[in-house]
Amino acid sequence: MSGWALRLHGVGNASAVELGSAMASIERGGAPWLTIDCGAEGLTAFEALYGRAPAAIFLTHVHLDHVAGFERLFVSTYFDPQRRGRVRLYVPAPVVPLLHRRVGDYPNVLAEGGANFWDAFQLIPVGDAFWHDGMRLEVFPVRHHWPETAFGLRLRGSLVWSGDTRPIPEMLACHADDGELVAHDCALHGNPSHTGLDDLEREYSQALRQRMLLYHYASQADAAALAARGYAVARPGEVHALAEPTAMRAPQ
Repeated sequence: MSGWALRLHGVGNASAVELGSAMASIERGGAPWLTIDCGAEGLTAFEALYGRAPAAIFLTHVHLDHVAGFERLFVSTYFDPQRRGRVRLYVPAPVVPLLHRRVGDYPNVLAEGGANFWDAFQLIPVGDAFWHDGMRLEVFPVRHHWPETAFGLRLRGSLVWSGDTRPIPEMLACHADDGELVAHDCALHGNPSHTGLDDLEREYSQALRQRMLLYHYASQADAAALAARGYAVARPGEVHALAEPTAMRAPQ
């Protein structure tokens, strides 16, 4: 066992409330190391499990099922002197203005005034890669809704998280070539913003599909149908062991 794991806080699409909003944490030694996204149901599941709010978040994009927890996270963070200004938000640079318009630009975030939304956080715009806790993670654009609005994440050697996307074979050829578990958006039926089972089987090799863990589906029935086709399907609350990262590490 490497001590690294992926914990699913929610696995559903925006309408699948019973499955929770798609959100996960990379764990190290059983503790959350880096959380991916901040949906409302996902944040509730995170806090119920760990007894606290996330300390570091990577944001894939700003559709509300992935950012709706930020208002609650602002309140709990801003009024905690130990956390205010210390919660790290790693946000792809093109997404920063979208995130501000979506969650940060409400006038007078506190009724009594005196606070800015971003006072609660340490906002870190990121490009192709960023450093977290001494380790280098990679970021890559995906195909979701509109160009340069959604991004995936790679912890080399351990995990690739596709985020919401259509098939991206050219990206995964580059960013999933070291045996990683590939958590991939997949519903039973695709649409212009999301991957369906037929897309998955058309665009990816069998070898890559065997490393995939499918999430962001519509229902328990869809999960059963995906599993019946031989795929690993993510379920809320599950933990999946990860290999030891081969990512570049900062000198000690």
